[in-house]
Amino acid sequence: MKIKIIETPNFKVDGGAMFGVIPKSMWQKVYPADENNMCNLANRCLLIDNGKKVILIDTGIGDKHDEKFLSYIYVNGEGNLISSLYKHGYSPQQITDVIFTHLHWDHCAGATKFNSDKTKIELVFPNANYWTSKKQWEWAIKPNIREKAAFMKENLLPLLDSGKLNFIEKNTFFDENIELRLYDGHTMGMISIIIYLKNKTIALPADLIPTSAHIPLTWISAYDIQPLLLLEEKQNFLNEAYEKNWFLFFEHDINVECCNLQKTEKGIKPSEYFLLEQIV
Repeated sequence: MKIKIIETPNFKVDGGAMFGVIPKSMWQKVYPADENNMCNLANRCLLIDNGKKVILIDTGIGDKHDEKFLSYIYVNGEGNLISSLYKHGYSPQQITDVIFTHLHWDHCAGATKFNSDKTKIELVFPNANYWTSKKQWEWAIKPNIREKAAFMKENLLPLLDSGKLNFIEKNTFFDENIELRLYDGHTMGMISIIIYLKNKTIALPADLIPTSAHIPLTWISAYDIQPLLLLEEKQNFLNEAYEKNWFLFFEHDINVECCNLQKTEKGIKPSEYFLLEQIV
């Protein structure tokens, strides 16, 4: 099995939003903000090639956003979804499956693009099947006021219209080595992914734990719709990850790709930091 990071553009968000009720005097020490209180986030996707399928986990922010949107998201960095695929020897046509951890714009917008004259939105991966949880889809397609800005119909409806959108309704195995688990604390029906290799396990918690700085239980983002539920979900996830010696892969940590865990008097914390290539 081959596992590769697919880099897409970074973006910035308000540090207060990213770390919720945690005082800036604390989170600034581990995840510094700029002069405007903005934290720079990575937006890593993951490619898994098991010899039968070429699976892409999330697709980044894409290039459909207008100037108004970009004026407060501050896209930066050299990451690019398509060029990163080609760098690792893959074309968009070779992707057989796209799994969305959830349908917030920073995780799914890159799956679609404007055609050459910008009259129509089309699929970036024309031969792929697309997967999300049924609960997340139903939540996203009729969004509540709080999350409405995160769910954009131009990212969602073309997937439905393609006839290639598939729904996951419960915890399941996508194949014998890829487990999909549903969580509701960040947004309803978010999927975390557990990848079982021969002698190690890589867990992609998605926005259950967006950065290594969010490993402490009470470090919960203001973007999480059910913070107390997320705290419980995160605690269970981290306990299992520690007990089974999982490596965690972070989609949004600008500094850290992966870590393993240690148990301390103050709870579970990162132990060592790794590049993904050091693990696989």
